[in-house]
Amino acid sequence: MQKDPISRPVSVNARHRDHTSSSPLTIVLKLGTSSICDELTYTPRLAVLSGIVETVVNLRNLGHRVVLVSSGAVGTGLRQLNLKEKPSEMSRKQAVAAVGQGRLLSLYDDLFKLFSIPIAQVLLTRSDIAERAQYQNACGTFSALLDMDVIPIVNENDTISVTGIRFGDNDTLSGLVAGMIDADVLFLLTDVDALYTDNPRTNPDAQIVRTVEDIASIGDKVSTETSGSTLGTGGMTTKLVAADLATAAGVSTIISLGSAPHRILSIIDYLYSSQDPSLPHPCPYTLFPAKSRLLGDRKWWIHHGLHSYGSIFIDTGAVKALIQNKSSLFATGITQSQGQYVAVQGVRVIWADRDLEVARGIVNYASNEVERVIGHHSTEFRSILGYADADCIIHRANLARTLDLSTLKDLLAEGE
Repeated sequence: MQKDPISRPVSVNARHRDHTSSSPLTIVLKLGTSSICDELTYTPRLAVLSGIVETVVNLRNLGHRVVLVSSGAVGTGLRQLNLKEKPSEMSRKQAVAAVGQGRLLSLYDDLFKLFSIPIAQVLLTRSDIAERAQYQNACGTFSALLDMDVIPIVNENDTISVTGIRFGDNDTLSGLVAGMIDADVLFLLTDVDALYTDNPRTNPDAQIVRTVEDIASIGDKVSTETSGSTLGTGGMTTKLVAADLATAAGVSTIISLGSAPHRILSIIDYLYSSQDPSLPHPCPYTLFPAKSRLLGDRKWWIHHGLHSYGSIFIDTGAVKALIQNKSSLFATGITQSQGQYVAVQGVRVIWADRDLEVARGIVNYASNEVERVIGHHSTEFRSILGYADADCIIHRANLARTLDLSTLKDLLAEGE
């Protein structure tokens, strides 16, 4: 089961190549519900929690800065309320999370207090970072906490999150947090020790995948059957999403075993030391190296942080202009608008002929205005709307392209 189809690891990434095992890193650790609570009794897994705390302390002693993204509020709340299963009704589920969140933070506080380390609770919702100023404020708060040697403990604010604008799972949240704080490494700690070519629980010949450089194509080569627990919401698929988010922001991402947090130290030492990379790995894990061509902070936020309130469909000519020429989006190339949005809200830009997302952006006009100017030149806006606030629907500075040029060329070649 430990066969390695990749003979040697790749460099972590260009940005981190100068790091050594003694250089300070900013590290995000994401701990899933199954690592925190027993699935049947909902009792806290104190051994795992204690191991995580000791690992964080050891990382801090080495000079690293650590943020902990922790699930477990619902599971802890079920235990406190003596409930046998997670409620299906949203309001009751949120109430259980509200009860459990306080108890979970108390557990962390008791453990970190043994080492005289202060902690801070940070509860986020998608809407908290969907507005640029709030996103920047959140980044500033994380920076201040880390400068004060405080351990931020992050969770989604389940008490008030609304379906449709939720992160959906803490894997996604951890990827966003890693990008927000400009982290070096994100550890996704789960109930399996790595990504495998098949489910290692049912297939003893499953091979471990040590390095994944192309997340988009890995789905056909590996197993994502290891779903989330009955308490959790994530699975291996959500970890691939989180890795995609983080690596786009320059954060190397690692899947490792949550019940063995001590492995984090050896993995960090291995990846960031100057030892021969052809030497054997210290333990099973999967590495997603950070991408070499990174989105800028604002473009990354538009792509991953900004909530999309609708969709704008465009023709092939507009797709070419956006991707090949990196132009703004003009009304002449729009074929349809879906959803209700207002100016300065986020939308998805869809290639109409292929029903394929090509970009995300911040609109200059509301959906009812866009519908009225579809197919028209900007010189006609004033006669149609009575005003012209901008000559384009989305300015190129407010566009984050999700389709790359090489893929566009391949798709266009297929149609010839």
